[in-house]
Amino acid sequence: MTSLPTAPAPGSPARGPVVGLRRRRLRAWAITGAVLFGFVLAALVVTAYLRAAFGVQALLLGTLVALLPLTVVIPTFVWLDRLEAEPTRYLLAAFAWGALVAVIIAGTLNTSAILVLRQSVSADGATVVTAVLVAPFVEEAAKGMGVLLFWWLARREFDGLVDGMVYAGVVAAGFAFTENIQYFAQAWTSGGREAFTVTVIGRAVLSPFAHPMFTVLTGIGVGVAASTRSTWLKLSAPVAGYLGAVVLHSLWNFSSAAGASGFLTAYVVVGVPVFVAWVALIAWARRREGRLIAAALQPYAAAGWLGAEDVVMLATVGQRHTARRWARRRGGPAGAAAMVRFQEAASELALLRQRREISPPTMSAQAYEQRLLATIASARQVFLAGPGQSARGWPGA
Repeated sequence: MTSLPTAPAPGSPARGPVVGLRRRRLRAWAITGAVLFGFVLAALVVTAYLRAAFGVQALLLGTLVALLPLTVVIPTFVWLDRLEAEPTRYLLAAFAWGALVAVIIAGTLNTSAILVLRQSVSADGATVVTAVLVAPFVEEAAKGMGVLLFWWLARREFDGLVDGMVYAGVVAAGFAFTENIQYFAQAWTSGGREAFTVTVIGRAVLSPFAHPMFTVLTGIGVGVAASTRSTWLKLSAPVAGYLGAVVLHSLWNFSSAAGASGFLTAYVVVGVPVFVAWVALIAWARRREGRLIAAALQPYAAAGWLGAEDVVMLATVGQRHTARRWARRRGGPAGAAAMVRFQEAASELALLRQRREISPPTMSAQAYEQRLLATIASARQVFLAGPGQSARGWPGA
């Protein structure tokens, strides 16, 4: 990696080059418009199908109840993403991919598989075979495609393991949301209140994290690919993660097809331990990201852009919250906002340096580094007396 620029002298703000700003904005608007149009079209298709299949009343009821698991699932991935938060627009796009595009792909292929299998087995047999042997491959591929797209198209934001887990989890949450609407509406129209209650308990209460747990394995594979120099790992890690997601998904569907007793046995013996291991994994991943951020920022501290206390603070969410409260007491809302900008820019800087350790530096990466350093310097001027000082004064620094 090239040598770092020295920190500016007190009172002299850093300036980052801005090249082709108007062209970048026009391209961003064009891409955003195309993506929104695609999602709106997909939403119309999904809504039309659900309304035709179950009616407006069942559709609205299913939608309202399907929102409940999201109040737990989405905050979990937001918590995981706190050290280097992904742009909200990207997370919304990830959710929309899962809820709309992946659902259309999976629904089309799963239905086609059932129709083909009915030529040789009974209707019930075709449904079970599709659920256990076809749907896991199809659904995990449809969800995984979204994670791969974010890696390919938003490499500046896709930095490694945690980002892979976050995007995979949000895509899967979107997929589960639409799937839950279908299952809830179907239960209400075919079995009434009793069937609806059982379905809600099984999907919204007992297993709200089922789809995210599967697809996070694909996200881990893509995250490994995004953070390695090895061509072999870049190719094999996403495939291995996808196959792991398929196996877990297939086992889950098999237990569901085994009846209530089979499902409950598998849930207690396998599901609960897997969920506990999954929670431990995401907690470990966030701690690991904090350590990586601290290590990557050490050279900037040595160059004078950050103080030693800043590096310690930036490595944990608790210290960051303490620093924001300190900045608010010192400088009011403007001081707190400046601290947020400082922290976000420092996190981006750390992850940019990690990416540059994997691939050769480019002119755009160097320009982005300059812009981030400029943000750090200007934010520091707001919540401190001047640049070049560490943010001393908050508890725990």
